[in-house]
Amino acid sequence: MKNLSILGLVLIVLSLSSCNKYLDEKPDIKMVIPKTLEDATLLMNDYTTLNGGYPTYGEIGTDDYYLTAERWNALVNLDQRNSYVWADEPYVDALQWQRPYRTIFISNQVLEILGKLTKDQNSDAYKRNFGAALFYRAFAFQLLTELHCSAYVEATAQAELGIPLRLDAGIDDKSLRSSLKETYQQIIADFKNAAIYLPVVEPIRGRPFKASAYAGLARAFLNMGDFQQAYLYADSCLQLHAELMDYNMLKATDAYPVPRFNVEVLFSANPASAAPMAATTALMDPELVGSYAMHDLRKGIFYRVNTNPAGTYFYKGSYDKGAALFYGITNSEVYLIKAEAACRTNKIDIALLAINTLLKTRWNKEVAYIPVTENNADRLLKIILDERRKELVFRGRRWADLKRLNLDPRFQKTLIRTVGDQIYTLPPNSAKYAYRLSETVIRLADIPQNNR
Repeated sequence: MKNLSILGLVLIVLSLSSCNKYLDEKPDIKMVIPKTLEDATLLMNDYTTLNGGYPTYGEIGTDDYYLTAERWNALVNLDQRNSYVWADEPYVDALQWQRPYRTIFISNQVLEILGKLTKDQNSDAYKRNFGAALFYRAFAFQLLTELHCSAYVEATAQAELGIPLRLDAGIDDKSLRSSLKETYQQIIADFKNAAIYLPVVEPIRGRPFKASAYAGLARAFLNMGDFQQAYLYADSCLQLHAELMDYNMLKATDAYPVPRFNVEVLFSANPASAAPMAATTALMDPELVGSYAMHDLRKGIFYRVNTNPAGTYFYKGSYDKGAALFYGITNSEVYLIKAEAACRTNKIDIALLAINTLLKTRWNKEVAYIPVTENNADRLLKIILDERRKELVFRGRRWADLKRLNLDPRFQKTLIRTVGDQIYTLPPNSAKYAYRLSETVIRLADIPQNNR
């Protein structure tokens, strides 16, 4: 019997579980295979599966928070303990890999269903589902790439390991790791094609729309260091959907002040469980908390003072209203991409307009907003990057940002963890910025581990 890859094994189980409702209603096994436009719509409306379960190890390894030795030792999950200190040890939990590939499998399944429905290709439902499937596939590919691959450098990207690019719903094909360049080419292609089919307005919360795809492209090109393209797609996104929340309308005294599915959310997504970053566990970096200006409302919206340990802070500003981490895409992120990309391509006036548009909505309206006026490109870039960190706390961006910014000597940072008497460091451009794949995946899929 042909050996199945780990992806195949997982997808068989998932495929069977997703068809339970059909098995309950139809005795003929031939009829359980999704094949209609309605079936595709049902698959694309599975919010729990498609918008959740994304990998967390990268964010666990960031510098926005820390753990006491007691809290670190209390962690039950060994892989999460190791990811906190960047331990180059074998990881065994395959779910961080399997869950995104489940989304990819469902997306491919929908694309195959739709590919056979030529008579429906001009319907709005067909286009929405086709575009959504491409978007979800690109989104999952990108988060896996940000975790398991090295920073993108055009000159070496063809020689660097990417991820397996599963582009059909077959479950027994051998998995092969594409190059990093090929991986990003596929991500870009999927997002671009998604933008063609997705509607300008999407009535169902949680599903992507055209601006979501443009934002995905802006994020991808930013990771690649292609700032001209990042700027163009960020601008295209904001031309369609530019709303920002006025933080003056939020109540800092609320347990979770930021509403779910608010006007800034272009696409909602959540990661798998990350115990180290739970509100009751993670202690926010004092330097980060202290970096907000006196009248910047984000400090009160994002953080609350702990009583134990005294003088520390925990995070409460999730865009999912409760879960600590939010991995979706928001307009605030897109404004920051536009500001950074504009600054890097010498569009200083546009960069200033973008960053001030965002920051004014975060400022206490009872005090006159003091706009950023810096005209020196290098100094302005530093301001924008600092604001990016302050705005996108626990939003799934910091690990990718650290990785890409380490390529520039001006922004390199050595990360340091202190756990009791033990000190751990992660130097810039370390190979450990590409987290190891689960040994379960390596063994069953027979694909190469990341280089060390």
